[in-house]
Order: sequence, then structure tokens, then C-alpha cells
Amino acid sequence: MLSEQSAPVVRATLPAVGAAIGEITELFYRKLFADRPELLRDLFNRGNQASGDQQRALAGSIAAFAGMLLEHPEVRPGAGLARIAHKHASLGISADQYPLVHRHLFAAIAEVLGDAVTPEVAAAWDEVYWLMADALIALETRLYQQAGTSPEHIWQRMEIVERREETPDAVSFVLRRADGAPAGPFRPGQYVSVRVQLPDGARQIRQYSLSSAPGDTHWRITVKRVRGGAGPDGEVSSWLHEHARAGDLLSVSMPFGDLVLPDGDGPLLLASAGIGTTPMLSMLAHLAGTGSERPVTVVHADRSPAGHAHRQELRELVHALPQASLHLWYEEPGTAPADGTGSPAGTAASGPDAAALAGAADAAAPVGQVTVSAGPVDVDALKLPEGLTAYLCGPLPFMRAVRGDLLRRGVPAASIHYEVFGPDLWLGRP
Repeated sequence: MLSEQSAPVVRATLPAVGAAIGEITELFYRKLFADRPELLRDLFNRGNQASGDQQRALAGSIAAFAGMLLEHPEVRPGAGLARIAHKHASLGISADQYPLVHRHLFAAIAEVLGDAVTPEVAAAWDEVYWLMADALIALETRLYQQAGTSPEHIWQRMEIVERREETPDAVSFVLRRADGAPAGPFRPGQYVSVRVQLPDGARQIRQYSLSSAPGDTHWRITVKRVRGGAGPDGEVSSWLHEHARAGDLLSVSMPFGDLVLPDGDGPLLLASAGIGTTPMLSMLAHLAGTGSERPVTVVHADRSPAGHAHRQELRELVHALPQASLHLWYEEPGTAPADGTGSPAGTAASGPDAAALAGAADAAAPVGQVTVSAGPVDVDALKLPEGLTAYLCGPLPFMRAVRGDLLRRGVPAASIHYEVFGPDLWLGRP
């Protein structure tokens, strides 16, 4: 916790620092990359830097951590930092990088706030930084130890065994270790980092959820091609779509991530949208493979059936679980693809299901274990058992909406977990 002398200083200056934290973090990154340009080229996500998402995420995490130290001094500092620590571990962040960050961050604070940064203020915020940094270093050290590795050895060469076009914008890759050894264990819901060398020589890194069952000798990732719209297209996803083929080698990290399926028999809600289905597939495959009888409510939202990656597999996994149900929402129901991926063997795709796929907005009656509806997800249409644990993955607007609806229906915030692809802009939310 903060020392007695620093706590009142941080409390008094938090509004001013908070108001300027966006400017501070933007300047911090400029200083950092001017000093160490290889970090932008080979470590940080250039797309997130260009959009400002990384700056906003860092600003949010610092302000939230300072607020927690003041308002909840009894809470262990590392408790709210696990998601950052897992992301850092997947990148191979090491303890010796934190002094570098400290130097440029505090130079930015001094430049932005000027004379307001007295020695007393500098000492208090220095304490905040090192409490946060030391907590992260401890968490990351533990993660490396649990994985039996170190920051320098998280990367392994993996061969693409199979490439499969799941939708026009999503492709899956089945991976095995290049040395022939089993791919290795992971917990359902975790992700790996993939590092590729781009045409300009940069080695960019992105995280992708493992979408296969733990215990397989191979891993599988599914990559959605990021189309930038107003911004640039995704560098790594575009490269993988255009260049990665069976027989190629990729540099892949060991698995990390804290959105993992818990042990036990309590009821689950797995809610995803778009490519956010991937960690849910791993969780469902694990449940099916272990013969689980847990009550599982599976919710997925997508633009259309044709754009729903792993649609048939999702249905088959739900069909294999005796107490599972699947609820699909499509913005543009259209018609089912001609390849017959609308339903697994033994599950009818007629009646309300077929009507919804043809575009009927009110077709939400069940067909076996499946309901299909048009429009956005309607949490009020779901039966939510007591003691539910919810897992969310997908675009931020989707997760905000579903989380808000779950809270309104009485699901405790502590029972709602989420995964963000990219910088976590939710840090500090209750």
C-alpha cells in the first residue's frame, strides 16, 4: 500500500494527473520510441499505437491503479493486474525493461505538468509506479516459472500442418512443434502470441486464442483478417492470410491468458461475438472431451451465418453436451451457406431455425438445443440459473452491452469475466 506520506499527495494530485494522463502517455511513447525505435518495430503493436488505443489503455491502467491504492488499500496490488501480466508474459517482457519505462514516463510527467511536479509529488507518484511495476514483475515471474520458461525462451518454432478457410475473412491454422514434440498443455481459454516478419523488416506480434481442445498434440488458432475501415488494415492478420501456408514455420509463444475455464460443476454462460468465439470453442471442446454435465448456456452473435467462423463446430460441441443450449443472433440472417454447415448430424435445421436464417426477425423458438434470432443479443431472452459464471469475448460494444444486461439481471460483477483482443480499455471498471 501507499506510504502515509505519499497517500495524501497522490489523493490531492490525482485529479490533475488524471486530467493530463492522456497527454502524458502520448508523450511517453514518443520519448520511448525515439530512444528505442526497435521497441515499436519489434514489440509494440504499431496499429494500436497509430489508433491511440495503447496510450488510452496505459493511461487507464495507471489512473485505475492509483485510485485503487487510495480507495482500497487493503487489496493486494497484484489482484487487478493479472490480465496485463499475462499479456506481458506472452510478449517476453522482462524485469529490466521497467526502469526504462519509468525513466521516460516520469520525464513525460515532468514535461506535461511542469512546476506542479515538486520533489514531494515526484516521490509520491514514483511510489505509485514502483508498486505497480513490482506487482507486475512478481506476477510475470510467477507466470514464467509456472510455464517452465523465461522471457528469453517463450518463443518456439511451429509448423503449419493445415490451413483451412473458415469464412471469407477467417482462416484457421493447425500447428505442431517443428521439433516433432507435442505442442504442449494449455488451459481452455488461453492464447498464444504469433510473431511474423513483415516486408519492411519489422517483427510484429499479435495474440490469438487457442481454438482447439487442451490435450491435443496440435494447437489451432483462427485468424480474422482485420480490415481497417478508416485506419490501416491489420498488419499481421493480413500477412498470415496472404502468405502463411501448410509447411511454413511460425514463431509462436507459450500459452498465457487468465480467461480460463474454472473447475467445478457450476453453471456457465459463454457469450461471444465474431472471432471472439475462439476461446469458447476451446472451453466447449474441453467440456465435451471430459464428459461434463455442467449446465452451459452458449451465446454467439455475428453479422451473418456465412460470416460465422466455426459455426458447424460450435453446434456440434453444444450438441455433445447434455445440459448445453446454443443461442445465435445474426444481424443479417440471410440464408445458410450451401455447404450444409447450418447444423450437425441429428439436429434439425427447419422450422424457426430455417425461418431465422431466411430473415424472419421474430424466429426465436428452439430447435432442439438451438435458437436462432435476428438482431443484437437479447440477454432478457435467456434463462440464467443461480450461481452463474459468465465469460465474454468479442468487440467492446458487444461485451459492454452483455455485461450491463447481466449486471441488471443480478449477476455479480465478480462472476463476469472477459477477454479483449488488443489493449484493455476496460481496466478500472467496477
